[in-house]
Amino acid sequence: METSRRAVLSSAAMGGAAALLAPRLGRAAAPFASTQAPGYYRFQLGDAQVTVLHDGERSFAMPAQFVTNVPHDQAIVAASEAFMPPGSVTVPFNPTLINTGGKLVLIDTGNGPAAGAGIGQLLGNLQAAGVTPEQIDIVLLSHLHPDHTNGLRRLDGSIAFPNASILAPEPDWTFWMSDTNMAQANDAVTKAYFANTRKVLGGLDERIGRFKWNTEVAPGITAISAPGHTPGHTAFTVSSGSARLLVQSDVTNIPEFFLRNPDWHVMYDHDPDQAAKTRHAIYDMAAADRLLVVGYHFAFPSLGHVERASAGYRLVPIAWQAAL
Repeated sequence: METSRRAVLSSAAMGGAAALLAPRLGRAAAPFASTQAPGYYRFQLGDAQVTVLHDGERSFAMPAQFVTNVPHDQAIVAASEAFMPPGSVTVPFNPTLINTGGKLVLIDTGNGPAAGAGIGQLLGNLQAAGVTPEQIDIVLLSHLHPDHTNGLRRLDGSIAFPNASILAPEPDWTFWMSDTNMAQANDAVTKAYFANTRKVLGGLDERIGRFKWNTEVAPGITAISAPGHTPGHTAFTVSSGSARLLVQSDVTNIPEFFLRNPDWHVMYDHDPDQAAKTRHAIYDMAAADRLLVVGYHFAFPSLGHVERASAGYRLVPIAWQAAL
């Protein structure tokens, strides 16, 4: 009888406790978040500081000729093996900010504020990283494709980085600003690139300086010849003390395809054969010198090392570092 009484009291106590806890559990539940954390990643490079800034990413149905020299089914399999959405390809966008100690240098400007959902996040992430557009001293354009230049302008058409010197590779400027070349464009993608270049950069001939390859374009930053993707496509080496970084720009579009398979041709390359030669040359250098590499279209934070693998290369991502 006593055992039964104790069981009843214990059950009542537990029920009472549950009743007390139930509303607290209800109140503790948080609504689902609708935004992601700010996208920037900062690290030291010798005496310099580098911040990778996420401009967003987009997934889209893979065009039949996304990879122009292999069967479409083979490219679809490569995307599936990289866990991309079925039948689609995902492309991230990641400009790089270098604080040399004396200058703030932004390499590429992203898609711009009118780009659409999921992209055009550069200015917001720049602000989250504690930097205003007015503080940027130098803007370096690796080449003149829209996803690298359109962030130069705000929605009202004004220059987004009003105090910066803006520099573009001389061979790219010469090619894309040529009316003769524009008239000879024979595919929709290239025609769109010519139109966009004039829309974004038109009227800025005196505002935008031009640089040559193998020259120091900012303190500790050297422009490296990397043609093929465009005629003047440029990579950059950043040096501070004994530390070096390779900003590879678009040497490869996405590593899951074109780093693993450097002889694959992406539809965006102006000269696919030259682009493949450039990939081999750049990645052979990066592997031999064990360089830290930042890739514009690598998955954020878009940093890693490149090593040779079979007939191609593989990216070894860095471990996230919480402390500078």
